[in-house]
Amino acid sequence: MSRRGESTAPQAPVALAPVTPTRRNAELALVCFATLITVVALMIVEANQEQGISWDLVSSSLAFLTLFVCAHLAIRRFAPYADPVLLPVVALLNGLGLVMIHRLDLVNGALTATPGPSDKQQMLWTLLGVVGFSLLVVFLKDHRILARYGYTCGLVGLVLLAIPAVLPAHFSETNGAKIWIRLPGFSIQPAEFSKILLLIFFAAVLVAKRNLFTSAGKHVLGMDLPRPRDLAPLLGAWIASVGVMVFEKDLGTSLLLYASFLVMVYIATERLSWVVIGLTLFAVGSVVAYYLFGHVRVRVQTWMDPFGDPEGAGYQMVQSQFSFATGGIFGTGLGNGQPGTVPAASTDFIIAAVGEELGLVGLAGVLMLYTIVIVRGLRTAIAVRDSFGKLLAAGLASTLAIQLFIVVGGVTGLIPLTGLTTPWMSYGGSSLVANYLLLAILVKISHAARRPIMNNPHTPIAAAGTEVIERV
Repeated sequence: MSRRGESTAPQAPVALAPVTPTRRNAELALVCFATLITVVALMIVEANQEQGISWDLVSSSLAFLTLFVCAHLAIRRFAPYADPVLLPVVALLNGLGLVMIHRLDLVNGALTATPGPSDKQQMLWTLLGVVGFSLLVVFLKDHRILARYGYTCGLVGLVLLAIPAVLPAHFSETNGAKIWIRLPGFSIQPAEFSKILLLIFFAAVLVAKRNLFTSAGKHVLGMDLPRPRDLAPLLGAWIASVGVMVFEKDLGTSLLLYASFLVMVYIATERLSWVVIGLTLFAVGSVVAYYLFGHVRVRVQTWMDPFGDPEGAGYQMVQSQFSFATGGIFGTGLGNGQPGTVPAASTDFIIAAVGEELGLVGLAGVLMLYTIVIVRGLRTAIAVRDSFGKLLAAGLASTLAIQLFIVVGGVTGLIPLTGLTTPWMSYGGSSLVANYLLLAILVKISHAARRPIMNNPHTPIAAAGTEVIERV
């Protein structure tokens, strides 16, 4: 019997969708594979430099594997749905950087008869970076908490950025750029941490003040120009950027921060007019700085004609070009080149060392690893549900892309040299630790983006997505 008006047709059964896989075992396997590649590369360097396999090599390899397995365990426990590719790719980049720094230390030791400490120091910085990464993954419960402290992050970031400019030269200056804070037994490059803090500030402001940025003024040449009174944030970023370029003589940080801000503004508003105005302002500031400040003029003239002074200002650029030419397509092989002829080969010019010993093919492979991290970061920005997370993830990924372009462009002669380091590969504690903190934030946003919404106990049933149920 059935009630009047009701259908007696059998209803199709429903079933819950299968649990979303976390891919943590795949991440662990990739971490082990990255360690294997690093160890093999170290053995090739040792063999080509006629160095025996020592206990130091074995212990360093075990320490490297243990370190990243611990980072993997932190992700497995506190961010189980995070992208499984981010940590292994960064581990491989870090490992290749350690290999190249160790290889350069062997050259320096042969020339000076004293072994260089750089590879051991870089391993220590790697330890601190991965520990900082793990702690942030553990204690940052939700990336949206960062939005509450957006203005605080912006203020701290600006203060850190400004400190080297007001310090005496012997506490802050290296190679003409005032970018350090040096104290007895301790030194830090604050711009690396300012980069992350200012990105958080940019994302928080753009989300909170989106109406201000989307307000249109006059329509000119197919673009909706912003109202003049709404240009204050852009002018503030421009003044800070030009100030860094002028007072700290740091072209790289100036370009990186300003370009990252413009990218985030464009993502938030989808209006080309902001980018056009921003680039126009930066071009005007750069031209004025070229004519008023000698250090800017020297960088540009060296870029335009490095062979004009091959033994002086252009020496570093000329040696870099020779390194790429020597490496050719397939490179000289790890341990077989002469990367030590390039000044600052382990820091600003590590890409030149990679290009010489691994060639165009190896360098393309390294750039592909960076591309994977950047693309995964942008995919995270697309997938995450909240606006702040979208902007912050896109900003973090875009900043990596911009920094890589500035570094590789400067080393290859595409743009003037800026002095930025290659993320996770170049020698330096500030850069390594800061980029691991950046990675930790990206991992937490990735976890929020990939986590099934029904697995969140704080999500109301009415807000839960219907895609978790399917008919069978």
